[in-house]
Amino acid sequence: MSYGQTFSQWRDAAPDWRDYTHHPFVEGMREGTLPRADFLTYLVQDYLFLIHFSRAWALAVVKAGDLEEMRACAATVHALLDHEMSLHVQTCAAAGIDVEAMTRTPEAMTNIAYTRYVMDAGLSGDFLDLLAALMPCVLGYGEIGTRLQCERLADTPYMDWIETYAGAEYQAACASAGRLLDEAIRKRLGPKPEDSPRWQQLAGRFATATRLEVAFWGLGKA
Repeated sequence: MSYGQTFSQWRDAAPDWRDYTHHPFVEGMREGTLPRADFLTYLVQDYLFLIHFSRAWALAVVKAGDLEEMRACAATVHALLDHEMSLHVQTCAAAGIDVEAMTRTPEAMTNIAYTRYVMDAGLSGDFLDLLAALMPCVLGYGEIGTRLQCERLADTPYMDWIETYAGAEYQAACASAGRLLDEAIRKRLGPKPEDSPRWQQLAGRFATATRLEVAFWGLGKA
């Protein structure tokens, strides 16, 4: 599925994109060889990540330029808090890890580095800076989920995770995010954004967030 022109261009220019979307952790989920303890360690950290990620999308409501952008960002906050995080809660609960235990878990330094980078992009920059830092997570997981659904081994125990990110609801959110990014770029940089001096700066933010995603998979070590 295409998530828009801007994403495709930034994705193709990000040196670490394949390392992110084909990381050994990801391939372990596809093959079913990822140790369950490693998956749960990652999932707890990702739960903490999503709390801050939701705050960053809430900041995007503040940074947005019009009601259409505000509604799109607010819908993403709702999707994160009320849908995506439920996967983490349910999976961890089945393993005997309740929400209280998850919230008491210290954030890993890699987690702190990533989430605060995204927040800083929004606090020190504008709406486009924030979107550029947010998109590798949103759209990368959509791309990973779609690929794993097609390439997974039949007996992988990680079907719940794969189906969450390959599912119609998450894919619709990705399509919406891609349209939001394209339209925000068009409104602010014009019909030929690649000619703007900001283009490379924003692509650089996207690439940095991609590197942080690569590092985040490394949290899956029990």
